[in-house]
Amino acid sequence: MRAFTQITGLVAPIDRANIDTDAIIPKQFLKSIRRSGFGPYLFDEWRYLDRGEPDMDCSTRPLNEHFILNRSEYQGAEILLTRENFGCGSSREHAPWALEDFGFRAIIAPSFADIFYNNCFKNGLLPIALPAAEVDSLFQELVPGYRLTIDLAAQTITTPAGRAIRFDVDETRKYRLLNGLDDIALSLQHADKIREYEAKRAKRAPWLFTN
Repeated sequence: MRAFTQITGLVAPIDRANIDTDAIIPKQFLKSIRRSGFGPYLFDEWRYLDRGEPDMDCSTRPLNEHFILNRSEYQGAEILLTRENFGCGSSREHAPWALEDFGFRAIIAPSFADIFYNNCFKNGLLPIALPAAEVDSLFQELVPGYRLTIDLAAQTITTPAGRAIRFDVDETRKYRLLNGLDDIALSLQHADKIREYEAKRAKRAPWLFTN
């Protein structure tokens, strides 16, 4: 998992509340459990004029030119600015996979669905919940080319005008993101103790370790 320390990234706005996980990554793409390759299908039903299917060549598909992520001025965006209850609906982990694979590193919204919020931290995405009035002010300031600097260690967002906005984040989740630790990497920090336990267990119950 990629560590998140500090980024200065282009902001893409989706001014819509209650965006659910089926909009983020439609159900037909859930057959794969790979964490990569979902970026081309992010917001599939909004980005394209046809119906997407797994393993389609998205480079030849007709684009919805009105959708914000298809506009040239938002290509390469790393920060998504959106409205309340982002990531509601089913608990599919494919949603943060698709957002991260597309290139987003952080999402700013007034609120997030709980399971989606937790899944973001496990997959290298930083979800930032700000008061609705603060999100409104960012939408009002935003113009094409608008960039924000997000410093996770300091827990601040800095606007182009130099205004610093502080955000809250759980210390354990912060530690994991700063160090790029997913659940497996977190467990492997204790690899020596795990091997020691397995060696002792093999002596006490060798029949459990036979092929």
